[in-house]
Amino acid sequence: MKITFLGTGTSQGIPMIANNHPVCLSDDEKDKRLRSSIMVSWDDKNYIVDCGPDFRQQMLRENVQHINGVLYTHEHADHTAGMDDLRPFCYQMGEVPIYLDKRTLTSLQKRFEYIFATENRYPGAPKVMPHLIDDTSFFLDGVEVTPIEVLHGKLPVTCYRFNDMAYLTDVKTMASSEKEKLQNLEMLVVNALRVEEHPTHFNLQEALDFVAEIQPKRAYFSHISHRLGFHAEVEQHLPENVFLAYDGLKIEM
Repeated sequence: MKITFLGTGTSQGIPMIANNHPVCLSDDEKDKRLRSSIMVSWDDKNYIVDCGPDFRQQMLRENVQHINGVLYTHEHADHTAGMDDLRPFCYQMGEVPIYLDKRTLTSLQKRFEYIFATENRYPGAPKVMPHLIDDTSFFLDGVEVTPIEVLHGKLPVTCYRFNDMAYLTDVKTMASSEKEKLQNLEMLVVNALRVEEHPTHFNLQEALDFVAEIQPKRAYFSHISHRLGFHAEVEQHLPENVFLAYDGLKIEM
């Protein structure tokens, strides 16, 4: 299995528009972050987790020639706004399978009404095939996928475990029963927004405490804002099995 970090930034990305923070002005490519998303690949399969506003750019950068489906965590724009750019993959496969909970689907049906229309469809609109998920594990081409519910403030977010790798985004709190689904991980990806506390995201210390509690063999932080600091400087102070992810990073498992 291979994990490709398509984007590792928070909702406004780095650099942020109209912001002269030193991290936004950094020349280090690892400090330039598109909106958070990963691609999980095995055999000849490619599954995307979240399809944000930078999806087109991410697919071009990684030269992705096909996908097999998209898993959505929640309805916020930085995780869903790229849905229209599924069109080239629709030309290949027809309806693109999407996996999401009922609340997220309802939101997308409102925001992208033309995609879900059953009458008078615009011929160029992308086509998707929704698969509703709950807390039950399911299989994608032989890989077990376990939904994990976290709370983004008060908003439930569906994160995912693929075999022994878990991808968690927009976490602030989490029930003990959901933490039990994260035992014996080879790799954990989780958000670490900034140094200061935030009402709906882990800050750096909360993310470190969470890793210490879950005890994966290795962990990568994502969904990062410029207020976390320079990539190179922050990494120097992390535990030996904890790393900052960056756009384009590829991990083989």
